[in-house]
Amino acid sequence: MQSDLLVETLTGLVYVALAGLLTAGGLVLEYMSLQYLASGETVVALWLAGFGAIMLYAGLYGFGYGTVLARVV
Repeated sequence: MQSDLLVETLTGLVYVALAGLLTAGGLVLEYMSLQYLASGETVVALWLAGFGAIMLYAGLYGFGYGTVLARVV
């Protein structure tokens, strides 16, 4: 019984960490895209913005809302 609770807790913590890492990575990529856009590198800026948006979606909605919140509620 104790091991089941430990496994569920560790799995939940891994999902929270993964959601946080994806969200933080997405924010970094969005910031980098703004820097590249300001320097005139439009193609790189758009690529980084798109990839950052995908990471933000995966972190906030995919893992954060879809997985972590579903486990809590």
